[in-house]
Amino acid sequence: MDMATAYEEALPAVPDWLNKGDNAWQMTASTLVALQSMPGLVILYGSIVKKKWAVNSAFMALYAFAAVLICWVLLCYRMAFGDELLPFWGKGAPALGQSYLIGRAGIPESTHYYSNGTVETPKNEPFYPMATLVYFQFTFAAITMILLAGSVLGRMNIKAWMAFVPLWLIFSYTVGAFSLWGGGFLYHWGVIDYSGGYVIHLSSGIAGFTAAYWVGPRLKGDRERFPPNNVLLMLAGAGLLWMGWSGFNGGAPYSANIDSSIAVLNTNVSAATSLLVWTTLDVIFFGKPSVIGAVQGMMTGLACITPGAGVVQSWAAIVMGICSGSIPWFTMMIVHKKSALLQKVDDTLGVLHTHAVAGLLGGLLTGLLAEPVLCDLILPVKNSRGAFYGSNGGIQFLKQIVAALFVIGWNLVSTTLILLAIRIFIPLRMPEDQLLIGDDAVHGEEAYALWGDGEKYDPSKHALHPSVYSEQTNPSQFFNGARGVTIQL
Repeated sequence: MDMATAYEEALPAVPDWLNKGDNAWQMTASTLVALQSMPGLVILYGSIVKKKWAVNSAFMALYAFAAVLICWVLLCYRMAFGDELLPFWGKGAPALGQSYLIGRAGIPESTHYYSNGTVETPKNEPFYPMATLVYFQFTFAAITMILLAGSVLGRMNIKAWMAFVPLWLIFSYTVGAFSLWGGGFLYHWGVIDYSGGYVIHLSSGIAGFTAAYWVGPRLKGDRERFPPNNVLLMLAGAGLLWMGWSGFNGGAPYSANIDSSIAVLNTNVSAATSLLVWTTLDVIFFGKPSVIGAVQGMMTGLACITPGAGVVQSWAAIVMGICSGSIPWFTMMIVHKKSALLQKVDDTLGVLHTHAVAGLLGGLLTGLLAEPVLCDLILPVKNSRGAFYGSNGGIQFLKQIVAALFVIGWNLVSTTLILLAIRIFIPLRMPEDQLLIGDDAVHGEEAYALWGDGEKYDPSKHALHPSVYSEQTNPSQFFNGARGVTIQL
């Protein structure tokens, strides 16, 4: 039987360096991560907030997803994964040309050298085209931006948000990505951030908290009572987020290899453990399990395992899940309520706790629990290990601390400067009349076609064709059945 034409290596579309399995997995992983944002977080944000903010919250996530993609291919991908401009930043350039995108993927600054100048780990060159890598890394940038949005839901001026997204992507996200992943100084120093505990979760949590401070709080009534408008839909969004994390951590090795399998298993083990621990604490201290609490526990478990998913053993993933289900719970439920500073800053969805605290916790635990054999499967610096495995493990823990301080400091400063610059031209917070009304005032749209807020149905006012019903104002004699067009609410 003749080989199908599509599999002939001589075709220009099938160069000898292309591994179709790796390429297929990487595009699948990219799609899974993209689904976490769109529709995952769009649904989650639109349903976890008060009804009057459902459209605005979902739209902030939707806008960020689209805007990040265009900025990414125009400039930001190569700032994060291109040629070095500074030890923490790459040279910005478009990633749009055919000659660039169909060539073999590669991260030019990823070659790691020994102190004597000889190569320790060669340049990272996955077996698929650059187009696949550009899109995969975009999905991480997009979800970071959307996670940040969770801190400012319910009051940030949508025009200010539209300006903030590209600026923060350029001046904050690309710095962390290049420093830790793209061949920057923290990458070559040997800091472990397997799939974004620092680049994504710590940065989004710190930047979100900083943005919440500068934007200001929600209305007093919204802060005191902010119930989700649809708990079941919130769970659907959370489910997409959880399941998509297999692509999030499973795609980080850039191939369908042993390490990606370990990472997927560890990711789900940590998330499940954290969810159960958080729920147990809710039952012990509040007497009943909370669905919102379970979702938060799931998120902290996913964020915590991310920096070490492919370099820790599965029993360590359980340990990390226990820690992520309890320590962020404590900071959110106990410390937050007793801290004047934390009370002053209105972090709508508690992103500081669910992502910054959990991401920091994961990075530090990775510095303790990273297993040497697993580290050698993927890390550029050989013989890396956590402190619990002796040798140079104590140094690794110190590296994790220093990297966390860099990410925290950079995001505090860059986010502050960006928002202060935007504030000169656009108010960061919505005007009071929009804050009172919500979606209808901001977008001219509402999430649900339901009568509410005490409004009564008036056929002459609300019917599509009032004249048709003008003579049907008397109640029908059929009280136990349908009343036709005259509806009494």
